[in-house]
Order: sequence, then C-alpha cells, then structure tokens
Amino acid sequence: MGIQDIIEGKKQWRAHMARVKALPRDYQIVYKEIQRYIFKVGPIDLSDGPLLSGILDFFEEGVAADKGVLELIGNDVAAFADDLIKDSRTYADIYQESISGKSGTAEK
Repeated sequence: MGIQDIIEGKKQWRAHMARVKALPRDYQIVYKEIQRYIFKVGPIDLSDGPLLSGILDFFEEGVAADKGVLELIGNDVAAFADDLIKDSRTYADIYQESISGKSGTAEK
C-alpha cells in the first residue's frame, strides 16, 4: 500500500463520516454503536467490503422514508449488528480457533 492509497483511503473515510454526521442524531448514535461493535468483533475483511457503506446507505434510505432508526433495525442494536456479520469470518473466530488449537494440543 503506497502513500497515495493511504491518502485516498483517508479522503474516502472523511467523506463517509461526513455522511454519518448528516444523519439525524438518533441514527448517528446507532450507527456509531454498530461501527464500534463491528470494529471490535467484526469481520477481518471489513476494509475491503461494503459493510459500513451499506449500513449508511440503508440509514439514509430510512431517513428519506421518514422512519425512525429503531423501526429499521429493531430494538436490539447488537442483534442487528450480529446478523450483519453472521456469515463473515471475524477476529473473534480467529481468536477462538487459536484457543481451541492450543487447548486441543494440550489435551493430546
């Protein structure tokens, strides 16, 4: 990854976050909670995938339809986030595999 790639990535991230800041406050709060959760647990291919942009598109459509954020995702934000990444390999999976591998070796 060259310096130009890094600069372009930062520009894209700033534009993405400007879109988030344009959302109504309740949408921003929920988006940031989902983002925090995904960054903590999330898929290892997060930077290559459209997940966060897709969430933002979905939220912008909800705003345009004059719906509350919880009407879109339900009352359980964590369950919504889990559902988004359920088929993705996560850092938590890698960690669990490393623990299982170590304990499996010790048992043999």
